[in-house]
Amino acid sequence: RSCSFTGFSTVQSRKLAKSLSRSSVRSRMSLKPPKAYNSLQKGALIWDPKPLQVKKIFEALKKGLNEYLEAHQAELDYLSGRHKDTKRNSRLAFYYDLDKQIRSVERYIRKLEFHISKVEELYEAYCIQCRLRDGATNMKQAFSLSPSTKASRESLVELYKNVQECTEDMCFIEGALEVHLGEFHVKMKGLVGFARLCPGDQYEVFVRLGRQKWRLKGKIETDDSQTWDEEEKIFIPNLHEKFEIKVTELRGLATILVGVVTCDSINFFSTKPQAIIVDITELGTIKLRLEVLW
Repeated sequence: RSCSFTGFSTVQSRKLAKSLSRSSVRSRMSLKPPKAYNSLQKGALIWDPKPLQVKKIFEALKKGLNEYLEAHQAELDYLSGRHKDTKRNSRLAFYYDLDKQIRSVERYIRKLEFHISKVEELYEAYCIQCRLRDGATNMKQAFSLSPSTKASRESLVELYKNVQECTEDMCFIEGALEVHLGEFHVKMKGLVGFARLCPGDQYEVFVRLGRQKWRLKGKIETDDSQTWDEEEKIFIPNLHEKFEIKVTELRGLATILVGVVTCDSINFFSTKPQAIIVDITELGTIKLRLEVLW
C-alpha cells in the first residue's frame, strides 16, 4: 500500500521520527551483552544484519533445544518412577543414588529452560529492531519523494539516524545470539569412492567455518582402510557462515583438486549425531563422510 507524507504537518513528522528514535533507544538499553561476547562493541558494524538467515537459525536452534528438553524430561519421568519403586522396597543405597541422578537432571532441565527463554528474548528484541528499521526505511523513502521543506529535511536526518541505530542493534543482538549456539563436534568418517580410491592414494581435506579451519591428511591403506592424522574438531556455529569443504589429492609434490562444496549447518541442531555424506565431485564418484554432534 502506497503512502504519502505530503499532508503531514511539521509537528506530526517530527513526532513520528522521534517516536521511532525513543523506541529504538529504549529497546537497545534493555539489552545486556553476555560477558562471553565483550569483543563486539556497539557503534562498530561487523556485518550487515540478515533477518531471514537469523530466523532460520533461531527456529532450528529452538527446535534442537526443545528436543533436548523433551529427552531429559522423559529421563526425569523414568527416574522418578524408579525412585518411587525403590522407596517402597527400602533399598537405601540405590534410592539415594537415584535421588542424586534426579536432582542432576532437574538442574539440567532448569538450565535448558533458561537457555530457551534467553534465546527467545534475544530473538524477540531482534524482531522489534527489524520492524523499527523497516518502518524507518519506508518513512525515509516516503519523505524523500515529498516536496523538500525544512521539516522534511529534518525528518530525513532523524530517520537516517534511526535506521543506523536499529542496524547497530540488530548486529549487536546477532552477536549475543551466537553465544547461545553451542558447539559442533565434527568427526571424520572417511572418503567413499569405490573404484576411485586406490591403496596408496593420499588426500587432504580442508574444512572451514568462517575463521575456523581444520586441515587433515589421510591415506588409503592396502586393505582399503583409511588412516587420518586427525579424527575430530570442534567448531563454534556461526549465524552467517556455511561449512566450506575442499578435498585435494596429494601426488608427490603436486596437488590435484578433487572438489569444493559448501554445507549448511541448520540441520545440525539436533540431539542425535548427524551423518553427513557430501558429494565432492560433480558426479558423486567421491564422497566425504562426516558425523556432526551438537
